[in-house]
Amino acid sequence: MNSRERVLTALNHREPDRIPVDLGSTQVTGIHLVAARGLRAALDLPPVEPVLCDTIQQLALPEEDLLARLEVDTRGLFPLNSHNWQIHEEPAGEYWAYHDEWGITHHRPRPDGLYYSIVRVPLEGPEITAADIRDHAWPDMADPRRIAGLRERALKARAQGYAIVLKDSFAGIFEMAQRIVGMQELLIMMATDEALAETLFDRLLELKLGFWGMALPQLGDVVDVVTYADDYGTQQSQIISPAMFRRLLKPRVQTLFAHIKQLAPHTKQFFHSCGNIRPLIPDYIEIGAEVLNPVHIRARGMDPAALKRDFGADVAFWGGAVDTQDVLPHGTPDQVRDDVRRNLDALAAGGGYVFNTVHNIQADVPPANLLALWDALRAFNAGESGSRPA
Repeated sequence: MNSRERVLTALNHREPDRIPVDLGSTQVTGIHLVAARGLRAALDLPPVEPVLCDTIQQLALPEEDLLARLEVDTRGLFPLNSHNWQIHEEPAGEYWAYHDEWGITHHRPRPDGLYYSIVRVPLEGPEITAADIRDHAWPDMADPRRIAGLRERALKARAQGYAIVLKDSFAGIFEMAQRIVGMQELLIMMATDEALAETLFDRLLELKLGFWGMALPQLGDVVDVVTYADDYGTQQSQIISPAMFRRLLKPRVQTLFAHIKQLAPHTKQFFHSCGNIRPLIPDYIEIGAEVLNPVHIRARGMDPAALKRDFGADVAFWGGAVDTQDVLPHGTPDQVRDDVRRNLDALAAGGGYVFNTVHNIQADVPPANLLALWDALRAFNAGESGSRPA
């Protein structure tokens, strides 16, 4: 099998020749530039200046020699957006400041902060009106410059046999709404003024439909997976009730997924949400999610064996190979290997699984643990005790 065949076999719930591998094809399956430098050094690859695919999260775009060494089966397409386009970082005292195309202000500690955090949203305060939402200076998500060069990149990677993943243009409707008005204000709005919240959600849905309506006629035939990232879970439960999700957000996400499928029916719909989302998984499946990421195994209710048992016939799992909150950054290499074996035992049998961590690999992960991560994968595929990546 080549890489594309391997990924699609797994996503179609059949067992491929080995577990397919992703690293860095999305903004939620990537690696921080500090960890990427350490991994290259540990593999005796020459040092390079990383290219960031996500400035906010400081994610490195993995280089081809690294992807080849780790036998990564995916290649990602990153449309131009507020995380990688027209970024102007300015010194602001002890921080770097960045004011993005949505009107959001971000800060990163100087000189070498690990990522940006939102410090000011564009629509502030409890007196937000529908007119404020309507008159906000929204970015043009249908601007064709956002996908410039992506078709050529996809064709090259497709010719080399890789599976192509196309990232969404901006965060999911629920998450992006929080970035526009603030998390607290949005949750209050959803509880006290549903019509106003729906006005905001509808505007964001329009922007997403505009992006996909522009992008998929140009890229759909060379893409295998499209992504949608919208966090609904916490470590213990959900940010909003399932009933509120079903009333205010589910119909809109369903409209979006139907639009994508109409434009590119062969693509697989990748749905990302952190945390305990177990009560919502049947809803995700019902509206068209075919791939679930990141499989947040440390969150309550997210036991991987139970997820595979209950939902593995209907959705493929992408991620969850190792706990990135504790084991990967703080465990020993042997603990990493044990965690990987346990999670692959739960998730990989019979197909329906793509190898990746629980969310992005962060800066504090020791290179020895990253080597152990791939040791364990290779050992699992070979049925052996494992060895360092060659």
